Amino acid sequence: MSEPGSDWSRIRRTLPYLRDDRALWGIALLAAPVSAVLVVAQPWLLKWAIDDYIIPGDLEGLSYAAAIFLAAVLVAFAAEATYTLALSYAAMRTIRRIRRSVFAHSLSRAQVFFDQVPTGRLLTRTTSDVDALGETLTAGAITIVLDGLKIAGILAAMLFLDRRLTALLLLVAPPLAVAVELIRRTLRRLYLEVRTTLAVLNAYLAERLAGLQVVQLYSDEARTLAEFDTRLHAYRDRTIRTNIWDALLYAIVDGLSSITMALMLWYAAGDWLGGGVTAGLLAAFIDYIGKLFTPVREFSAKLAVIQRASSALEKIYGLLDNDTAIASGSEDPGQVFETLELEDVSFAYSSGAPDVLKGISLTIHPGEVVALVGRTGSGKSTVGKLLLRAYDGYRGSIRLNGVELREARLDRTRQLIGMVHQDVQMFPGDVRFNLSLGHPISDASLLDAAETAQAMDAIHRLGGLDGRVAHHGRNVSVGEAQLLSFARTLASNPPLVILDEATASVDTLTEASIQRATANLLSNKTVLVIAHRLSTIKNADRIVVLGAGQVLEEGTHAELMSREGVYAELFHAQFEEDVA
Repeated sequence: MSEPGSDWSRIRRTLPYLRDDRALWGIALLAAPVSAVLVVAQPWLLKWAIDDYIIPGDLEGLSYAAAIFLAAVLVAFAAEATYTLALSYAAMRTIRRIRRSVFAHSLSRAQVFFDQVPTGRLLTRTTSDVDALGETLTAGAITIVLDGLKIAGILAAMLFLDRRLTALLLLVAPPLAVAVELIRRTLRRLYLEVRTTLAVLNAYLAERLAGLQVVQLYSDEARTLAEFDTRLHAYRDRTIRTNIWDALLYAIVDGLSSITMALMLWYAAGDWLGGGVTAGLLAAFIDYIGKLFTPVREFSAKLAVIQRASSALEKIYGLLDNDTAIASGSEDPGQVFETLELEDVSFAYSSGAPDVLKGISLTIHPGEVVALVGRTGSGKSTVGKLLLRAYDGYRGSIRLNGVELREARLDRTRQLIGMVHQDVQMFPGDVRFNLSLGHPISDASLLDAAETAQAMDAIHRLGGLDGRVAHHGRNVSVGEAQLLSFARTLASNPPLVILDEATASVDTLTEASIQRATANLLSNKTVLVIAHRLSTIKNADRIVVLGAGQVLEEGTHAELMSREGVYAELFHAQFEEDVA
């Protein structure tokens, strides 16, 4: 859910991100009034120079006035430069914190979050939306402080110099205020639509690029491009509409500025004001009108920036308000695996969905090799996901070393339980990083793990631990990636290892390597095998057969075959090719 209320409620929520740079914000706010005062003083100095020195022909006095005017310009420039530099530096530091907060929040979400939110949308939140907010901090909302000071100072100076000429501004102020408010509301809605359509566009792009091989394999490029064009046109149309309304506001402000100057010259040239308008006063007012309408005119651009930021903030806080994180408990299950107990465990992936697991009960003791088998959809992979707490919300009890899993410390749980996935994710970088994932593991330990996992041939082919893995592991075969994933898990040295379909998509020779690696584990590891293939499970201490989320049979291979039940049927239907 996004933050309810106005734009200002979201801006107030952003204030904590600014606190670490209070000194820089303070410097900017101190420099702003100095710059504003000197900008307001310049037309006044111009009037003084014209009326008191230029018209009388006092060149010596004019030199003195010119020096003062030049000093005012230079000091104003220095003050505004200080303001801008402090503001920009503080804003970029603030944006870094917000971007980090968004990414850290995404990293801590449960798997159900990623099931619902496309990767492209997360990318938009972390990049484009945060950039829109950064533009506001550097050139939008905060610079309005300086503009506001200038406008207030200019109006005060004009009133002091001549109230009658200042009253002319009242003719344009009401239509200008109405136009700004109407266009502000329209831009607010349009920029929200722009952020939404951009997120949809990025999500589609990320999904299709990730599956580009499938798109090309089925010659689906034309339809894919047509769907991309549909989303691109939606984004383009809304962006054009925002530009039109933004340009309209700019044109209105610029036009009213010219009208005001024309009216002022007309009134000053006639007898409407009863005389008393000097050349210096008229020059000062024309200068003031230019300086007054410059921030007003720029306000349209800054208004557009603020509206973009407000829409971005709504999206960002919508993400940050997502509460699908797996909460870490406070109980410490220890560092040595003792027992894992599942008692009457039921689970559904979402509220209202049917249960995938229905009353599963299972106990695993140290040193055991337990296999979960069953047809597709029987729930065996779900058990592994629950043990690693990729999902929460199970019913029943899962106890790790006697500690309820939802009450156990999340970091301790993942230190005790490691998993080798069927679909391996390799990262661009060296082999060392892909095995250690940045954890402080010695090269000797990494090589020992690779030796146990039968992955040394793959590592040697890549050039050793310093060898490079390409983007998405393009230079690594499926079998090599599986062995490297096995080595990655062993390098972290978890007492309990889950092999999720670990040999389901590899060739016979690689499977034999994994079997040898698995055999090396049996002496000092507890292994939970989630598999179909006979070569993986026939020597397991226990085989648990699942069907429709329930335990149907349990026993050794020989015991289950002798019963001629579900397992025997699976064996004859699916595993005879392994025997062959």
